[in-house]
Amino acid sequence: MDLLHEKVNKFTQPDEARAAGLYPYFRAIEGKQGTEVEMAGHHVIMLGSNAYTALTGDERIIEAGVEAMRQYGSGCAGSRFLNGTLDLHIKLEKELAEFVGKDDALCISTGFTVNSGVIPALLGPHDYIICDDRDHASIVDGRRLSMAKQIRYKHNDVADLEKKLQLCEENSIKLVVVDGVFSMEGDLAPLPAIVELKKKYPNTVLMVDEAHGIGVFGRNGRGVCDHFGVTKDVDLIMGTFSKSLASIGGFIAADAKVIDFLRHTCRTYIFSASATPSATAAALKALHILQEEPERIERLWEITNYALKRFKEEGFEIGDTESPIIPLYVRDQEKTFMATAMAFEAGVFINPVIPPACHPSDTLVRVALMADHSHEQIDRAVAALKEVFQKLEILK
Repeated sequence: MDLLHEKVNKFTQPDEARAAGLYPYFRAIEGKQGTEVEMAGHHVIMLGSNAYTALTGDERIIEAGVEAMRQYGSGCAGSRFLNGTLDLHIKLEKELAEFVGKDDALCISTGFTVNSGVIPALLGPHDYIICDDRDHASIVDGRRLSMAKQIRYKHNDVADLEKKLQLCEENSIKLVVVDGVFSMEGDLAPLPAIVELKKKYPNTVLMVDEAHGIGVFGRNGRGVCDHFGVTKDVDLIMGTFSKSLASIGGFIAADAKVIDFLRHTCRTYIFSASATPSATAAALKALHILQEEPERIERLWEITNYALKRFKEEGFEIGDTESPIIPLYVRDQEKTFMATAMAFEAGVFINPVIPPACHPSDTLVRVALMADHSHEQIDRAVAALKEVFQKLEILK
């Protein structure tokens, strides 16, 4: 047996979970994403989707994607750098930049490759990248690909961030990268305090990942930067289309010179095929709907506040979440898988969160809400999850 197969044969966790009937991944959905779906032979309340604005099945967005495919074809057959730029791409970039309050924006084929490409493009070996220790994996990989000196600070600990900034040379770029909304725990980065540190330490640059903030926080869903009123002080704003914008892809927004620099240096942009016409048109239409229908975000927050209240009333440990992401802490990896499987059998789809997505002592199941969820669905889900958690002795 060669070394590769020796290595992969030692990776037994998926087979062990399958054998125990606890494997929670890659279940097939048989239709559009909605608040209730058919999945792997079960009818379940969907509490595991990032479609906060409930737009993924919107007929207006579907039609925009269909029309774009008819006009432009199914793909661009090349990168944006060469033959793959459409006027549709340029229109979306201009509207995104205006939406988040920046000069210009750059669209890249996935949200993950925005972070993994932009971060290394901006920094050299004499610079620093400073990350919250719960930043998304795409930020972690961007950090690893960078030649910059790499520093992490304790989660949302502004005092620790300042200590780390004090270690850096004044005449080097210090790029602080932080999730606006942390995707597993649902809490927010303390952006006003981070902005104050940015102003205090010369050559500090702030980049905020708004993947879970766009469509949720701020005016018409402009994000956490807008929510805190710090947009002008944030140098780079990143976002994705795969959540509130009902498509696939991502963008980075900044001043015009930074975007032009990235347009010619960001490897995941230059060497990736363009986003498809249909995906681009879908994101653009979703962006328009967000601005035309503020009541959609109002409904999301009404159901979020109701769900937070109900989970608290029943004694679930939900941590410091301030968003439609509600972590239900289990703090035991085996029970996390068991709770996920039992909830699925009871008609509720939730996502298990285990290392490396969290600390081993912080395993949880993740609930995510959509604007179209009803009080009745939340009540059913809370009742089912309470029974599961009590059977597993997570709730006493």
